[in-house]
Amino acid sequence: MYRRWLWPGFAFPGILWLVVLFVLPFYAVIGVAFGTVDPILFRPVPAWNPLEWNVGWVLEVLDRLKPGGTLFNVAMRTLVFIAISLVLCLLIGYPVAYYIARHAGRMKAVLLVLLILPLWISYLMRMLAWVNLLAADGYVNRFLTYTHVLSQPRDWLGGRPSTVILALVYGYIPYLILPLFASLDRIDRSHLEAARDLGASPLATFRTVTLPLSKAGVLGGAVLITLPMFGDYYTPDIVSQSPKTSMIGNQIDFYFHYGSQPTIGAAITIILAVFLTAFMAYYMWTIHRASREVGQE
Repeated sequence: MYRRWLWPGFAFPGILWLVVLFVLPFYAVIGVAFGTVDPILFRPVPAWNPLEWNVGWVLEVLDRLKPGGTLFNVAMRTLVFIAISLVLCLLIGYPVAYYIARHAGRMKAVLLVLLILPLWISYLMRMLAWVNLLAADGYVNRFLTYTHVLSQPRDWLGGRPSTVILALVYGYIPYLILPLFASLDRIDRSHLEAARDLGASPLATFRTVTLPLSKAGVLGGAVLITLPMFGDYYTPDIVSQSPKTSMIGNQIDFYFHYGSQPTIGAAITIILAVFLTAFMAYYMWTIHRASREVGQE
């Protein structure tokens, strides 16, 4: 007979890994955010004891995030960029995932490999490739001017929001398609056949059966790509390098590496983590409710 601790023991390496590489570093960020600053060296002095935490930096960041504050426009820009990128990812990714799951047939494995193949290449290298393509004398401008879509080359890398949004879509859309495919592929075809037997059209079957049953995949994919988007700073830096397209991740990077206020950067990180935790909690609650409804059926 197995001891009680045997199966939980298998989780110990993963828990240890999580503590060492996530919990401890995150607590270090908390210590900096709620710490003080050396008045002479202007270096952060972390507060490791929760009883000594100073909430002044967090309150200052919250004040900067209010309308009219220095971080308000950046925060709103980040939300808009991510919302548009998510919508575009869904509009592009859902049909792709649906086709692979339902109509690809023997080509399913090949299409999945082609979908995963770009992930074998460094994200940085893929973004740099787009910099070359979008340059003034790049292939994009050459093609658009050759086909007379543009009368002259366009400065795609000069701080255009559309360039940053398209780069975000390109970089993260595979991570949306994969969970969508898994969710659509698990749908029992008997549900679709039952809807058609009851007289539902293909569109009505998709709207009343396929779409609701794939909700978990949609939410899972949305969470999977939006969480890293909020902290992304290298994509705007690579394809734009302009304050006009700066995102909240760029502000964190600036305060930590280039500014003299790393405590502000740590405070922004804490507030962003709280916001994303609420978003993640909604996703977990939705998944739990869906699984409970399935269990009751």
